[in-house]
Amino acid sequence: MVRSRTKPKPATTDTWWLPRGVVTLRGHIFEKVNGDHTVTLPSATHGSEVFERVYAHPAVNGRSAGAGLSDLFWYWLSPGPEVHQEHLEPGERYEDVAATTRQMLAGSSAGLTAAATRAVGRMLDAVPDTRISLVRLRDLVMPAWAEFCYELVFKESCPPHARDLITAHADDVISALKCTGLRHPRRRARLTSYLRERVEAGDVPYPLPTTLSPAEQVHFLQGTMFNTAVVQLSEATAHVLLALSRHPEVQQRVTEDTEEDRYLTYVLDETMRLYPLFGIAHRITTGEVPLDEDTVLPTGSVVCFSYPDYHATGYDRPDEFDPDRWATLSAKDAHHIPFGVAANRPCPAWRLSPLVLRAAVREVLRRFRLDSTAAHTRSIPHRAPCLLIPRGLSPEPRRLLKALRSFVRVRDGVEDVTRGVRQLVLGTAMVLHSRRQRLTVRYFEEHPVGGCPVAHPEESSAREPSPPRH
Repeated sequence: MVRSRTKPKPATTDTWWLPRGVVTLRGHIFEKVNGDHTVTLPSATHGSEVFERVYAHPAVNGRSAGAGLSDLFWYWLSPGPEVHQEHLEPGERYEDVAATTRQMLAGSSAGLTAAATRAVGRMLDAVPDTRISLVRLRDLVMPAWAEFCYELVFKESCPPHARDLITAHADDVISALKCTGLRHPRRRARLTSYLRERVEAGDVPYPLPTTLSPAEQVHFLQGTMFNTAVVQLSEATAHVLLALSRHPEVQQRVTEDTEEDRYLTYVLDETMRLYPLFGIAHRITTGEVPLDEDTVLPTGSVVCFSYPDYHATGYDRPDEFDPDRWATLSAKDAHHIPFGVAANRPCPAWRLSPLVLRAAVREVLRRFRLDSTAAHTRSIPHRAPCLLIPRGLSPEPRRLLKALRSFVRVRDGVEDVTRGVRQLVLGTAMVLHSRRQRLTVRYFEEHPVGGCPVAHPEESSAREPSPPRH
Protein backbone atom coordinates (compact mmCIF):
# COMPACT_ATOMS: atom_id res chain seq x y z
CA MET A 1 0.00 0.00 0.00
CA VAL A 2 1.29 3.47 -0.87
CA ARG A 3 1.56 5.62 2.21
CA SER A 4 2.84 9.12 2.62
CA ARG A 5 5.70 9.89 4.99
CA THR A 6 3.86 13.05 6.00
CA LYS A 7 0.23 13.89 6.56
CA PRO A 8 -1.83 16.94 5.56
CA LYS A 9 -1.37 19.70 8.08
CA PRO A 10 -4.49 21.27 9.55
CA ALA A 11 -4.50 25.03 9.99
CA THR A 12 -2.77 25.91 13.26
CA THR A 13 -1.45 29.01 14.91
CA ASP A 14 1.95 29.61 16.49
CA THR A 15 0.62 29.14 20.02
CA TRP A 16 3.77 28.16 21.88
CA TRP A 17 1.98 28.29 25.20
CA LEU A 18 -1.08 26.32 24.09
CA PRO A 19 -0.84 22.79 25.56
CA ARG A 20 0.97 20.74 22.95
CA GLY A 21 -1.44 17.87 23.41
CA VAL A 22 -4.40 19.96 22.22
CA VAL A 23 -2.68 20.85 18.95
CA THR A 24 -1.49 17.27 18.43
CA LEU A 25 -4.95 15.84 19.08
CA ARG A 26 -6.53 18.27 16.62
CA GLY A 27 -4.02 17.18 13.98
CA HIS A 28 -4.78 13.49 14.52
CA ILE A 29 -8.52 14.09 14.11
CA PHE A 30 -8.09 15.71 10.71
CA GLU A 31 -5.57 13.10 9.56
CA LYS A 32 -8.13 10.35 10.18
CA VAL A 33 -10.56 11.94 7.73
CA ASN A 34 -8.37 10.97 4.79
CA GLY A 35 -8.24 7.26 5.46
CA ASP A 36 -5.08 5.24 4.89
CA HIS A 37 -4.79 5.18 1.10
CA THR A 38 -3.25 8.65 0.81
CA VAL A 39 0.05 10.04 -0.39
CA THR A 40 1.12 13.58 0.41
CA LEU A 41 3.57 15.47 -1.83
CA PRO A 42 6.24 16.65 -1.40
CA SER A 43 7.39 14.27 1.32
CA ALA A 44 10.59 13.02 2.90
CA THR A 45 11.01 10.52 0.06
CA HIS A 46 9.42 12.33 -2.90
CA GLY A 47 10.58 15.86 -3.55
CA SER A 48 9.47 18.81 -5.63
CA GLU A 49 10.15 17.12 -8.97
CA VAL A 50 7.67 14.35 -8.12
CA PHE A 51 5.17 16.94 -6.88
CA GLU A 52 5.29 18.77 -10.22
CA ARG A 53 5.09 15.67 -12.38
CA VAL A 54 2.26 14.02 -10.48
CA TYR A 55 0.25 17.24 -10.12
CA ALA A 56 0.35 17.69 -13.91
CA HIS A 57 -0.51 14.05 -14.70
CA PRO A 58 -3.78 13.76 -16.68
CA ALA A 59 -5.00 10.91 -14.47
CA VAL A 60 -4.76 13.03 -11.32
CA ASN A 61 -8.02 14.75 -12.18
CA GLY A 62 -10.64 13.35 -9.82
CA ARG A 63 -12.10 16.06 -7.63
CA SER A 64 -14.47 14.65 -5.03
CA ALA A 65 -15.53 11.07 -5.67
CA GLY A 66 -13.71 8.58 -3.46
CA ALA A 67 -11.90 10.82 -0.95
CA GLY A 68 -12.71 10.98 2.74
CA LEU A 69 -11.80 14.68 2.77
CA SER A 70 -14.51 15.40 0.20
CA ASP A 71 -17.33 14.76 2.67
CA LEU A 72 -15.81 17.38 4.97
CA PHE A 73 -15.23 19.98 2.26
CA TRP A 74 -18.71 19.49 0.83
CA TYR A 75 -20.09 19.95 4.33
CA TRP A 76 -18.20 23.21 4.72
CA LEU A 77 -19.11 24.51 1.25
CA SER A 78 -22.83 23.65 1.29
CA PRO A 79 -25.23 24.50 -0.22
CA GLY A 80 -24.45 23.23 -3.71
CA PRO A 81 -20.92 21.81 -3.37
CA GLU A 82 -21.71 19.33 -6.15
CA VAL A 83 -21.70 22.22 -8.69
CA HIS A 84 -18.86 24.21 -7.13
CA GLN A 85 -16.31 24.71 -9.88
CA GLU A 86 -13.44 23.46 -7.72
CA HIS A 87 -15.23 20.21 -6.92
CA LEU A 88 -16.95 19.32 -10.19
CA GLU A 89 -15.65 16.16 -11.79
CA PRO A 90 -14.15 16.53 -15.30
CA GLY A 91 -16.70 16.54 -18.10
CA GLU A 92 -19.35 18.60 -19.83
CA ARG A 93 -20.75 20.19 -16.69
CA TYR A 94 -17.32 21.38 -15.59
CA GLU A 95 -16.55 22.82 -19.04
CA ASP A 96 -19.90 24.62 -19.08
CA VAL A 97 -19.40 26.10 -15.62
CA ALA A 98 -15.77 27.07 -16.31
CA ALA A 99 -16.75 28.93 -19.49
CA THR A 100 -19.35 30.97 -17.57
CA THR A 101 -16.85 31.80 -14.83
CA ARG A 102 -14.30 32.99 -17.40
CA GLN A 103 -16.89 35.32 -18.90
CA MET A 104 -17.70 36.84 -15.53
CA LEU A 105 -14.06 37.36 -14.64
CA ALA A 106 -13.15 38.89 -17.99
CA GLY A 107 -12.62 42.61 -18.45
CA SER A 108 -10.00 45.16 -19.31
CA SER A 109 -7.12 45.62 -16.89
CA ALA A 110 -8.02 49.28 -16.47
CA GLY A 111 -11.68 48.50 -15.82
CA LEU A 112 -10.96 45.80 -13.24
CA THR A 113 -8.38 47.98 -11.49
CA ALA A 114 -10.80 50.91 -11.32
CA ALA A 115 -13.62 48.73 -10.00
CA ALA A 116 -11.42 47.30 -7.24
CA THR A 117 -10.14 50.76 -6.29
CA ARG A 118 -13.71 52.08 -6.01
CA ALA A 119 -14.88 49.15 -3.90
CA VAL A 120 -11.95 49.36 -1.48
CA GLY A 121 -12.21 53.15 -1.40
CA ARG A 122 -15.88 53.01 -0.36
CA MET A 123 -14.95 50.63 2.43
CA LEU A 124 -12.12 52.89 3.64
CA ASP A 125 -14.38 55.94 3.63
CA ALA A 126 -16.00 54.50 6.77
CA VAL A 127 -12.66 54.34 8.63
CA PRO A 128 -11.88 57.48 10.71
CA ASP A 129 -9.05 59.58 9.31
CA THR A 130 -8.44 61.51 12.55
CA ARG A 131 -7.35 58.68 14.84
CA ILE A 132 -5.66 55.29 14.87
CA SER A 133 -8.08 52.41 14.29
CA LEU A 134 -7.65 48.78 15.34
CA VAL A 135 -9.25 46.50 12.74
CA ARG A 136 -9.29 42.91 11.56
CA LEU A 137 -8.04 43.18 8.01
CA ARG A 138 -10.10 40.29 6.66
CA ASP A 139 -13.28 41.76 8.14
CA LEU A 140 -12.34 45.18 6.81
CA VAL A 141 -11.92 44.18 3.18
CA MET A 142 -14.51 41.41 2.80
CA PRO A 143 -17.46 43.81 2.19
CA ALA A 144 -15.41 45.54 -0.52
CA TRP A 145 -14.78 42.28 -2.34
CA ALA A 146 -18.45 41.34 -1.91
CA GLU A 147 -19.37 44.52 -3.78
CA PHE A 148 -16.68 43.94 -6.39
CA CYS A 149 -17.84 40.37 -7.15
CA TYR A 150 -21.48 41.47 -7.22
CA GLU A 151 -20.59 44.01 -9.91
CA LEU A 152 -18.75 41.32 -11.89
CA VAL A 153 -21.87 39.13 -11.89
CA PHE A 154 -24.69 41.66 -12.23
CA LYS A 155 -22.92 44.55 -14.00
CA GLU A 156 -24.48 47.09 -11.63
CA SER A 157 -23.67 48.75 -8.31
CA CYS A 158 -24.10 46.50 -5.29
CA PRO A 159 -26.93 47.49 -2.92
CA PRO A 160 -26.08 47.37 0.82
CA HIS A 161 -28.55 44.54 1.45
CA ALA A 162 -26.88 42.30 -1.12
CA ARG A 163 -23.40 43.20 0.15
CA ASP A 164 -24.40 42.23 3.70
CA LEU A 165 -25.87 38.89 2.55
CA ILE A 166 -22.74 38.03 0.56
CA THR A 167 -20.41 39.07 3.37
CA ALA A 168 -22.31 37.08 6.00
CA HIS A 169 -22.28 34.01 3.78
CA ALA A 170 -18.57 34.24 2.89
CA ASP A 171 -17.58 34.87 6.51
CA ASP A 172 -19.64 31.88 7.66
CA VAL A 173 -17.93 29.60 5.14
CA ILE A 174 -14.38 30.66 5.94
CA SER A 175 -14.99 30.59 9.70
CA ALA A 176 -16.22 27.00 9.41
CA LEU A 177 -13.27 26.04 7.20
CA LYS A 178 -10.87 27.38 9.83
CA CYS A 179 -12.90 25.72 12.60
CA THR A 180 -13.28 29.02 14.43
CA GLY A 181 -17.06 28.79 14.18
CA LEU A 182 -19.80 26.34 13.28
CA ARG A 183 -21.56 26.66 9.94
CA HIS A 184 -25.01 28.28 9.85
CA PRO A 185 -27.17 26.86 7.03
CA ARG A 186 -29.98 29.37 7.63
CA ARG A 187 -27.57 32.28 7.23
CA ARG A 188 -26.35 30.84 3.94
CA ALA A 189 -29.93 30.15 2.80
CA ARG A 190 -30.71 33.87 2.90
CA LEU A 191 -28.22 34.47 0.10
CA THR A 192 -29.54 31.45 -1.78
CA SER A 193 -33.06 32.88 -1.65
CA TYR A 194 -31.87 36.29 -2.84
CA LEU A 195 -29.92 34.82 -5.77
CA ARG A 196 -32.82 32.56 -6.72
CA GLU A 197 -35.07 35.62 -7.06
CA ARG A 198 -32.49 37.41 -9.19
CA VAL A 199 -31.94 34.39 -11.47
CA GLU A 200 -35.68 33.77 -11.89
CA ALA A 201 -36.13 37.45 -12.77
CA GLY A 202 -33.48 37.17 -15.48
CA ASP A 203 -31.20 39.73 -13.81
CA VAL A 204 -27.93 37.92 -14.57
CA PRO A 205 -26.60 39.41 -17.83
CA TYR A 206 -24.77 36.22 -18.77
CA PRO A 207 -26.09 32.92 -20.13
CA LEU A 208 -25.85 30.60 -17.13
CA PRO A 209 -24.61 27.01 -17.63
CA THR A 210 -27.26 25.08 -19.53
CA THR A 211 -26.07 21.74 -18.13
CA LEU A 212 -27.20 22.89 -14.68
CA SER A 213 -30.77 23.00 -13.40
CA PRO A 214 -32.14 26.39 -12.24
CA ALA A 215 -31.42 25.44 -8.62
CA GLU A 216 -27.89 24.37 -9.54
CA GLN A 217 -27.29 27.64 -11.40
CA VAL A 218 -28.09 29.51 -8.19
CA HIS A 219 -25.72 27.30 -6.20
CA PHE A 220 -22.99 27.78 -8.81
CA LEU A 221 -23.21 31.56 -8.43
CA GLN A 222 -23.29 31.31 -4.66
CA GLY A 223 -20.39 28.87 -4.32
CA THR A 224 -18.01 30.07 -7.01
CA MET A 225 -18.59 33.83 -7.24
CA PHE A 226 -19.94 34.75 -3.79
CA ASN A 227 -18.06 32.24 -1.69
CA THR A 228 -14.69 31.28 -3.14
CA ALA A 229 -14.04 34.51 -5.05
CA VAL A 230 -14.94 36.75 -2.10
CA VAL A 231 -13.14 34.60 0.47
CA GLN A 232 -9.94 34.18 -1.53
CA LEU A 233 -9.66 37.87 -2.41
CA SER A 234 -10.29 38.81 1.23
CA GLU A 235 -7.76 36.32 2.55
CA ALA A 236 -5.14 37.36 -0.02
CA THR A 237 -5.60 41.05 0.75
CA ALA A 238 -5.36 40.42 4.49
CA HIS A 239 -2.13 38.43 4.01
CA VAL A 240 -0.48 41.14 1.91
CA LEU A 241 -1.50 43.98 4.23
CA LEU A 242 -0.48 42.04 7.34
CA ALA A 243 2.91 41.25 5.79
CA LEU A 244 3.39 44.96 5.03
CA SER A 245 2.34 45.91 8.56
CA ARG A 246 4.97 43.59 10.03
CA HIS A 247 7.75 44.73 7.66
CA PRO A 248 7.77 48.54 7.76
CA GLU A 249 10.79 48.84 5.46
CA VAL A 250 8.94 46.87 2.78
CA GLN A 251 5.82 48.96 3.32
CA GLN A 252 7.85 52.14 2.94
CA ARG A 253 9.34 51.00 -0.37
CA VAL A 254 5.91 50.10 -1.74
CA THR A 255 4.49 53.46 -0.61
CA GLU A 256 7.30 55.46 -2.18
CA ASP A 257 7.24 53.49 -5.45
CA THR A 258 4.10 55.13 -6.84
CA GLU A 259 4.97 54.94 -10.53
CA GLU A 260 6.10 51.34 -10.88
CA ASP A 261 4.36 48.22 -9.58
CA ARG A 262 7.33 45.91 -10.01
CA TYR A 263 8.29 45.89 -6.35
CA LEU A 264 4.66 45.53 -5.26
CA THR A 265 4.44 42.52 -7.57
CA TYR A 266 7.47 41.06 -5.78
CA VAL A 267 5.64 41.60 -2.49
CA LEU A 268 2.54 39.82 -3.78
CA ASP A 269 4.62 36.89 -5.06
CA GLU A 270 6.53 36.55 -1.81
CA THR A 271 3.37 36.77 0.28
CA MET A 272 1.65 34.06 -1.75
CA ARG A 273 4.79 31.92 -1.59
CA LEU A 274 5.12 32.12 2.17
CA TYR A 275 1.39 32.20 2.96
CA PRO A 276 -0.38 30.32 0.14
CA LEU A 277 -4.17 30.47 0.23
CA PHE A 278 -4.38 26.71 -0.20
CA GLY A 279 -2.83 24.44 2.38
CA ILE A 280 -3.65 21.05 0.90
CA ALA A 281 -5.25 20.38 -2.48
CA HIS A 282 -6.52 16.81 -2.71
CA ARG A 283 -7.04 14.96 -5.99
CA ILE A 284 -8.22 11.42 -6.75
CA THR A 285 -6.47 9.37 -9.40
CA THR A 286 -8.70 8.12 -12.24
CA GLY A 287 -5.98 5.82 -13.60
CA GLU A 288 -2.61 4.43 -12.61
CA VAL A 289 0.02 7.09 -11.95
CA PRO A 290 3.76 6.33 -11.65
CA LEU A 291 5.11 7.85 -8.46
CA ASP A 292 8.69 6.79 -9.06
CA GLU A 293 10.56 3.97 -10.82
CA ASP A 294 9.35 1.36 -8.32
CA THR A 295 5.93 2.64 -7.23
CA VAL A 296 2.61 3.12 -9.01
CA LEU A 297 -0.38 4.85 -7.49
CA PRO A 298 -3.45 2.72 -8.26
CA THR A 299 -6.72 4.14 -9.51
CA GLY A 300 -8.68 5.66 -6.65
CA SER A 301 -5.66 6.91 -4.70
CA VAL A 302 -6.02 10.22 -2.88
CA VAL A 303 -3.07 12.53 -3.53
CA CYS A 304 -2.67 15.54 -1.24
CA PHE A 305 -0.54 18.34 -2.66
CA SER A 306 0.95 20.50 0.10
CA TYR A 307 1.39 24.05 -1.18
CA PRO A 308 3.34 25.31 1.87
CA ASP A 309 5.82 22.43 1.69
CA TYR A 310 6.30 22.83 -2.06
CA HIS A 311 6.74 26.61 -1.74
CA ALA A 312 9.46 26.01 0.85
CA THR A 313 11.64 24.03 -1.58
CA GLY A 314 14.20 25.52 -3.93
CA TYR A 315 14.81 28.74 -2.00
CA ASP A 316 17.51 30.16 0.22
CA ARG A 317 16.06 31.08 3.62
CA PRO A 318 12.57 29.80 2.67
CA ASP A 319 11.02 30.87 5.99
CA GLU A 320 12.11 34.49 5.57
CA PHE A 321 9.87 37.15 4.01
CA ASP A 322 12.11 38.62 1.29
CA PRO A 323 10.38 40.23 -1.73
CA ASP A 324 13.77 41.08 -3.27
CA ARG A 325 14.39 37.40 -4.01
CA TRP A 326 11.96 37.78 -6.94
CA ALA A 327 14.22 40.30 -8.67
CA THR A 328 16.41 37.43 -9.85
CA LEU A 329 13.97 34.51 -9.82
CA SER A 330 12.48 33.21 -13.04
CA ALA A 331 8.76 32.50 -12.75
CA LYS A 332 9.09 29.25 -14.69
CA ASP A 333 11.89 27.99 -12.44
CA ALA A 334 10.48 29.07 -9.08
CA HIS A 335 8.51 26.61 -6.97
CA HIS A 336 5.53 28.91 -6.85
CA ILE A 337 1.96 27.94 -7.78
CA PRO A 338 -0.38 30.44 -6.08
CA PHE A 339 -3.05 29.65 -8.69
CA GLY A 340 -2.37 25.94 -9.13
CA VAL A 341 -0.76 24.39 -12.19
CA ALA A 342 -1.75 25.05 -15.79
CA ALA A 343 -2.04 21.33 -16.57
CA ASN A 344 -4.51 20.63 -13.75
CA ARG A 345 -7.36 23.15 -13.76
CA PRO A 346 -5.69 26.33 -12.45
CA CYS A 347 -7.61 29.03 -10.60
CA PRO A 348 -9.77 30.95 -13.10
CA ALA A 349 -8.81 34.24 -11.41
CA TRP A 350 -5.08 33.87 -12.16
CA ARG A 351 -5.16 37.04 -14.30
CA LEU A 352 -7.69 39.08 -12.31
CA SER A 353 -6.33 38.56 -8.80
CA PRO A 354 -2.92 40.28 -9.13
CA LEU A 355 -4.53 43.27 -10.86
CA VAL A 356 -7.15 43.90 -8.21
CA LEU A 357 -4.87 43.05 -5.28
CA ARG A 358 -2.38 45.68 -6.42
CA ALA A 359 -5.22 48.19 -6.71
CA ALA A 360 -6.49 47.35 -3.21
CA VAL A 361 -3.05 47.64 -1.60
CA ARG A 362 -2.38 50.95 -3.35
CA GLU A 363 -5.68 52.41 -2.14
CA VAL A 364 -5.08 51.33 1.46
CA LEU A 365 -1.49 52.65 1.54
CA ARG A 366 -2.59 55.92 -0.04
CA ARG A 367 -4.68 56.60 3.06
CA PHE A 368 -3.06 54.69 5.91
CA ARG A 369 0.17 53.40 7.37
CA LEU A 370 -0.12 49.85 8.71
CA ASP A 371 1.29 48.43 11.93
CA SER A 372 0.77 45.06 13.61
CA THR A 373 2.49 42.80 16.12
CA ALA A 374 0.07 39.90 15.57
CA ALA A 375 1.52 36.55 14.53
CA HIS A 376 1.39 35.91 10.79
CA THR A 377 0.54 32.31 9.91
CA ARG A 378 -0.79 30.80 6.71
CA SER A 379 -4.29 30.32 8.06
CA ILE A 380 -4.60 33.70 9.89
CA PRO A 381 -7.48 32.43 12.04
CA HIS A 382 -7.28 35.72 13.98
CA ARG A 383 -8.45 37.55 10.81
CA ALA A 384 -5.30 39.72 10.82
CA PRO A 385 -5.46 42.36 13.59
CA CYS A 386 -3.84 45.57 12.43
CA LEU A 387 -3.53 49.26 13.33
CA LEU A 388 -4.52 51.72 10.61
CA ILE A 389 -2.66 55.01 11.09
CA PRO A 390 -4.03 57.82 8.88
CA ARG A 391 -1.52 59.58 6.66
CA GLY A 392 -0.77 63.05 7.98
CA LEU A 393 -1.97 62.29 11.50
CA SER A 394 -0.70 64.85 14.00
CA PRO A 395 2.12 63.69 16.32
CA GLU A 396 0.06 63.68 19.52
CA PRO A 397 -2.06 60.57 18.82
CA ARG A 398 1.04 58.67 17.75
CA ARG A 399 2.12 58.55 21.39
CA LEU A 400 -0.55 55.91 21.81
CA LEU A 401 1.05 53.68 19.21
CA LYS A 402 3.40 51.86 21.59
CA ALA A 403 0.57 51.06 23.99
CA LEU A 404 -1.68 49.95 21.15
CA ARG A 405 1.01 47.69 19.72
CA SER A 406 1.46 46.06 23.13
CA PHE A 407 -2.29 45.58 23.42
CA VAL A 408 -2.43 43.85 20.01
CA ARG A 409 0.43 41.53 21.00
CA VAL A 410 -1.08 40.55 24.35
CA ARG A 411 -4.61 40.14 22.99
CA ASP A 412 -3.34 38.01 20.12
CA GLY A 413 -1.53 35.70 22.53
CA VAL A 414 -4.54 35.30 24.79
CA GLU A 415 -6.86 34.68 21.85
CA ASP A 416 -4.51 32.02 20.51
CA VAL A 417 -5.19 29.86 23.56
CA THR A 418 -8.97 30.14 23.53
CA ARG A 419 -9.08 29.90 19.73
CA GLY A 420 -6.97 26.76 19.66
CA VAL A 421 -9.29 24.97 22.07
CA ARG A 422 -12.33 26.24 20.16
CA GLN A 423 -10.90 24.98 16.88
CA LEU A 424 -10.34 21.57 18.43
CA VAL A 425 -13.89 21.30 19.77
CA LEU A 426 -15.69 22.76 16.76
CA GLY A 427 -13.47 21.00 14.24
CA THR A 428 -14.13 17.64 15.89
CA ALA A 429 -17.87 18.30 15.95
CA MET A 430 -17.94 19.21 12.26
CA VAL A 431 -15.81 16.23 11.25
CA LEU A 432 -18.20 13.88 13.04
CA HIS A 433 -21.28 15.63 11.65
CA SER A 434 -19.93 15.55 8.10
CA ARG A 435 -19.13 11.85 8.39
CA ARG A 436 -22.70 11.16 9.47
CA GLN A 437 -24.14 13.18 6.60
CA ARG A 438 -21.85 11.52 3.99
CA LEU A 439 -22.73 14.20 1.43
CA THR A 440 -20.21 13.12 -1.20
CA VAL A 441 -20.74 9.39 -0.81
CA ARG A 442 -24.51 9.71 -1.04
CA TYR A 443 -24.33 12.04 -4.04
CA PHE A 444 -22.06 9.74 -6.06
CA GLU A 445 -24.14 6.71 -5.16
CA GLU A 446 -26.99 8.47 -6.98
CA HIS A 447 -24.80 10.05 -9.67
CA PRO A 448 -22.02 7.53 -10.44
CA VAL A 449 -18.98 8.87 -12.28
CA GLY A 450 -18.63 7.37 -15.76
CA GLY A 451 -21.69 5.21 -15.22
CA CYS A 452 -20.00 3.16 -12.49
CA PRO A 453 -20.67 3.41 -8.75
CA VAL A 454 -17.87 5.07 -6.84
CA ALA A 455 -16.14 3.12 -4.09
CA HIS A 456 -16.40 4.51 -0.60
CA PRO A 457 -13.17 5.92 0.85
CA GLU A 458 -13.11 3.02 3.32
CA GLU A 459 -13.22 0.56 0.42
CA SER A 460 -10.48 2.44 -1.46
CA SER A 461 -8.13 2.22 1.48
CA ALA A 462 -8.40 -1.56 1.47
CA ARG A 463 -7.15 -1.97 -2.12
CA GLU A 464 -3.62 -3.14 -2.77
CA PRO A 465 -1.29 -1.15 -5.05
CA SER A 466 -0.33 -2.49 -8.45
CA PRO A 467 2.23 -5.32 -8.48
CA PRO A 468 4.96 -5.94 -9.39
CA ARG A 469 6.12 -2.35 -9.64
CA HIS A 470 5.40 -1.60 -5.99
